[in-house]
Amino acid sequence: MDQVRAMRVFSHVIDQGSLAGAARALDLAPAVVTRLISELEEHLGARLLHRSTRRLSLTDVGEAYLERARRILSDIEEAEALASAATNEPRGHLRVLLPPAIAVHQLAKHLPRFREQHPHVTLELDALGPVQMLDAAYDLTILSTRQPLDGEFVARRLARTEVIMCASPDYLDRRGRPRHPRDLKAHDTMMPPVAQLQRGLLFQSCVPGGEDFQGTPSRVALTTSSIDTKYAAALHGFGIAGLPSFVIGDALMEGALERVLPEWRLFDYTIWAAMPTRKFVPARTRAFLDFLLQVFGGEDRDPWLAAAGCPSATPGPLNAG
Repeated sequence: MDQVRAMRVFSHVIDQGSLAGAARALDLAPAVVTRLISELEEHLGARLLHRSTRRLSLTDVGEAYLERARRILSDIEEAEALASAATNEPRGHLRVLLPPAIAVHQLAKHLPRFREQHPHVTLELDALGPVQMLDAAYDLTILSTRQPLDGEFVARRLARTEVIMCASPDYLDRRGRPRHPRDLKAHDTMMPPVAQLQRGLLFQSCVPGGEDFQGTPSRVALTTSSIDTKYAAALHGFGIAGLPSFVIGDALMEGALERVLPEWRLFDYTIWAAMPTRKFVPARTRAFLDFLLQVFGGEDRDPWLAAAGCPSATPGPLNAG
């Protein structure tokens, strides 16, 4: 028995709702479909389907087996697409949706290297605003979330980015360096809009046995949802801002910005690259995804704080806060 073929037939029977429907969809004789299902059940030693004159329904075993079978079939299709893509040079037009901050502060500086490696791929980058879910109209969607992704798509983790408090050394030399989150009440701060801070900010202590602190800085000099506005203002000494590490990584390494309250943690995001489906992934999409994984590392860690020499002391992902 060809078990993979039998799995495909079984999956089509469920999709079509009948043995006859699966036979038509697969261009097979109904007797062949019936035989393959019977052979699969005999091979497994379990009944997968309840058969009646009016309809088919899954047994408990059949329902569990269908979920695993579809996963296996999807992996096989992806492997076949990978093998096919490996024999073809990536070329063509690639559409990518991503947040503006990732496009400006991370992706743009790496594009020359991708172009050198894949000169026949042209890129269309749409970075018009925040991206909270996959858009099937694009070949690839880059997004960041605090919670695990859930949906019928393929997603690969690119990296984790932590949101930290930072300011220019000039500002801190003038106004002093806070030692505890409560000290922020004496500093000019830049925060998201008030509606996003209803619960305040949760500062998690990195010191063993230390207590967490929750509150909202009382001296908010600027509220904005624009990451780049806060970044530019912080660089020019306007005050203390909460910014993701992928935005400020270079500035931290160059000394243009300094981490504030390094013994306290805020929250983090996971950056993902997501595709609508595993089936027949074009070589250009696979090449770009592989490039992103190479650039970002593909691990559940923050590469930017590590590179800047100021990682948080407590390993692992943070609570949403």
